[in-house]
Amino acid sequence: MGTLRGSLLMVLAMAAFALEDMFVKSAAASLPVGLILILFGLGGMAVFAAMARAQGHAPWHPGFGTRPMLLRSLAEVAGRLCYTLAIALTPLSSASAILQATPLVVAAGAVVFFGETVGWRRWLAIGLGFAGVLLILRPGLSGFEAASLFAVAGTLGFAGRDLATRAAPKDMSNNQLGFLGFAMLVVAGSIALGWTGGAVWPAPRNWLEIAAATVVGVVAYNALSGAMRAGEISVIAPFRYTRLVFAMVLGVLVFGERPDTLTLIGSAVIVGSGVFTLLRSRKA
Repeated sequence: MGTLRGSLLMVLAMAAFALEDMFVKSAAASLPVGLILILFGLGGMAVFAAMARAQGHAPWHPGFGTRPMLLRSLAEVAGRLCYTLAIALTPLSSASAILQATPLVVAAGAVVFFGETVGWRRWLAIGLGFAGVLLILRPGLSGFEAASLFAVAGTLGFAGRDLATRAAPKDMSNNQLGFLGFAMLVVAGSIALGWTGGAVWPAPRNWLEIAAATVVGVVAYNALSGAMRAGEISVIAPFRYTRLVFAMVLGVLVFGERPDTLTLIGSAVIVGSGVFTLLRSRKA
């Protein structure tokens, strides 16, 4: 039952993350990315602080100042800032497709930083996953979008965050982790806004978009944390790839995107190699 619950929570988290991306992309049409991140982060911090207080915890945990958590925060800032720029400047479907390489980067990082052993088949799968990313990026070809590199940088940032999360104190609650994660959005937004300027007062529609992104973002963060703490991770983790399906459907229906053949092939290669990597992990 734990694995089934974890799988359903993972699907819920990915659907909510795709909706979050949709609302952020919509708001970015009229607001600077830095301002969106600041408002989004403040909203999420308020919600997670209230939830932590309701459970009798302080939002701030002493472990936030440890080296692993500082590294996690730095990676979160980089990942959030770069990925938000990617979904603002490029099609939602292609940015989401590149993000699906995160588990492959995490697998490679586990070898480098934690000394885990990876056989040649899994290395081949990781290599194919990066080939899928290149099919979407198309460097040197007419379809290449330089802004897509923000999605690559965001993927590296999120992978670093996931690796550092392994060292989080066991007594740190999901709400405290959520509070810290959204606090890093405020930091990322401040960096972006300080660099670009152009802050404006949001229109009523923008407030609604940011509020909606905050609500589904909190749902996504909680569902993801719950999924990763329930059942067999090797069974649950492949359901991360449902985010790509949700993102492509929203991209087509809301933004009128039409993913081309190379993007679809690249997405299939990334998802297939990622699922194979996770299945090999389970077999091992």
